[in-house]
Amino acid sequence: MARTSRIDSADAVGARAGDIEASEQELARRKAFLEIGEEDVANLTGINDLAQRYADEVIEDFYRHLLAFEETRAFFGDPQLLQRVKGQQKEYFLRLTQGNYDLAYMQNRVNIGTIHEHIGLPVKSYLGMYNFYLRAVSSRLTEAFQKQPKHAWSAFLSLMKLTFLDIGLAIDTYIVSRERTIREQQAAIRDLPTPVLPFREGLLLVPIIGILDGQRARQLTEQLLNSIRSNRAKVVVIDITGVQSVDSRVANHIVQTVEAARLMGARVIIAGVSPEIAQTMVTLGIDLGRIATVGDLQSGIEQAEQLLGYAVTKSGQKAIITG
Repeated sequence: MARTSRIDSADAVGARAGDIEASEQELARRKAFLEIGEEDVANLTGINDLAQRYADEVIEDFYRHLLAFEETRAFFGDPQLLQRVKGQQKEYFLRLTQGNYDLAYMQNRVNIGTIHEHIGLPVKSYLGMYNFYLRAVSSRLTEAFQKQPKHAWSAFLSLMKLTFLDIGLAIDTYIVSRERTIREQQAAIRDLPTPVLPFREGLLLVPIIGILDGQRARQLTEQLLNSIRSNRAKVVVIDITGVQSVDSRVANHIVQTVEAARLMGARVIIAGVSPEIAQTMVTLGIDLGRIATVGDLQSGIEQAEQLLGYAVTKSGQKAIITG
């Protein structure tokens, strides 16, 4: 809910926050759903003086609670940072009762949510912090308005509505930021080269790591067929140990790659087939009849060497391959 030393530049934060729709219409929709109206604004601004009085006390209790848990204590190891963050947190809390919950308010909350996602603060900790704040404020409202319990309750409900507006914006930034991170990681994995390695005479080794989508599968086929021709390869071992999953299109493309290699005079062995991928291919009805598969890369290499006429014999502690 407040910044830490691991925050990016303002421009970087703004770029990430820009993924959340921040418009008058969107803000109005969110307020309408939470039933935030003029009465709530009046209730919140009406307790601003009280909020000013209890702010420091709530902040101290708040951070005493955070520092009692290793997971959240890890964010506040620097004493100077802790004091600075306390001041920023006080401003954050006081802003809740100052009214004018406009587009600038919405953008501020979006930015804060983006910051907390970026520094790696778990969602459960973020929600837990709001829980502590609401409980702390409720007891002070009850004490301050002992003779007006309905007023205390009304003010608390208005505060809860506004904090849930903040929470909704923050959770959206978590989701959007995580989705972007996943997309960027997937794009980076797709850009990983898939080398076709001459392992020994007549044998090519193709290790695949990461996501194997349609585009990457097509690139692999083209590169492999060119390597089969240039190296006069007779056997190819494709190692998919590092591939987590395949869909029906990619599975069919693997089959087509095997057939294309066979037409060029090379046999393909698929190594490292995981139980998940095996089940997927069976469930999808992929024809595996013409594909040789083995459980791991070592087995694939051994089978390939047998096909090439190599024999493996032991001499002392070393394995000697003879052709």
